[in-house]
Amino acid sequence: MPVSPTDPDSTTGNAAAIAAATVPAAAVPAAAADGTATEALPYAGGNPYADYRHGEFPFTALTDLADRRLGGAVLAANDELFAERENLLLPEPAEFRPHTFGNKGQIMDGWETRRRRGTGTARPHPAAEDHDWALIRLGVPGVVHGVVVDTAHFRGNHPREIAVEAAELPGTPGPEELLAADWEPLVPRSPVRGHAANGFAVASRRRVTHLRLGQYPDGGIARLRVHGEARPDPAWLAALGTFDLAALEHGGAVEDASDRFFSSPANMIMPGRSRAMGDGWENRRRRDEGHDWVRLRLAGRGVIRAVEIDTGYYVGNAAGWAALHGRDERGGPDDWFELVPRTRLQPDAVHRLLLPAARPVTHVRLDVFPDGGIARLRLHGSLLDD
Repeated sequence: MPVSPTDPDSTTGNAAAIAAATVPAAAVPAAAADGTATEALPYAGGNPYADYRHGEFPFTALTDLADRRLGGAVLAANDELFAERENLLLPEPAEFRPHTFGNKGQIMDGWETRRRRGTGTARPHPAAEDHDWALIRLGVPGVVHGVVVDTAHFRGNHPREIAVEAAELPGTPGPEELLAADWEPLVPRSPVRGHAANGFAVASRRRVTHLRLGQYPDGGIARLRVHGEARPDPAWLAALGTFDLAALEHGGAVEDASDRFFSSPANMIMPGRSRAMGDGWENRRRRDEGHDWVRLRLAGRGVIRAVEIDTGYYVGNAAGWAALHGRDERGGPDDWFELVPRTRLQPDAVHRLLLPAARPVTHVRLDVFPDGGIARLRLHGSLLDD
């Protein structure tokens, strides 16, 4: 079902009001049933995000299962004349550069299809069921809790409605197999607004591996975010034996953190090495006697044998010390025990620590003293059979 976004702040509201006062009345978009405008005003110059309709959706704290950095991909689309389908899953916000025209028009940072037409002179308009589609492979299979269809910078050329369907298929199917698959509705056909974050909560709790995004009848979508809980193939994890129990791609997740000011703590458990300072977890500078921390849920109940704490690209702002505690959910909620004692960290370095004893854990808490950046956290171990 659609999730209502928060009201725009005063700056956004003032910008929209000023713009509305300087354009003809016919250019002002009609109001939707809930009172919000379905279209955005034409771009009037300046900050292209000034009148963007943001949304605060509860499910966005969960992992983006379609994240390109996790291996998500847009496998096929029926049309991408104006803008490539691959843009849908780029991790950064969509950009808009005015008057950057190519041979096919304004170069847009999203997926944009051509305008659909009817069957002939007597029926110039597309039929009600005519639509464009894109096939998406999730970076990690999982249970979807919510979807964000972002139409940033698509103002008069966004779709009128969208729909999202899901399927669970083994292995690595190609477009042909996906087109022949049995699809289940995930987000029913629903209206969307232009130049806005359109959020949809998902009630289904089935595990899915692929999505089919439809837009009716045509138009442009900047980004697709698919938030949920990772559910990798348990047979694959069992075959691996020893692996990173905290990794997002294996089902690990950040449950809570003391601070997310500069960047998300979920960055610490993304695949690969960090590529820049903003690619890790960085908190603000503390001005009290406390310390910062992150609590994670592991891929399952397991045993950690080795720990890597990477401060890559954090030179003058790395955490000074770190400690790691674990908890087994079969014990009490406050039954935390020490895994790694408070340990001095070096800037821009990988710290590899062997654990002297193996003890079952389901959750860990990383404490950093007093504050500072951590690029990656790796917890190498194996799942228990019980």
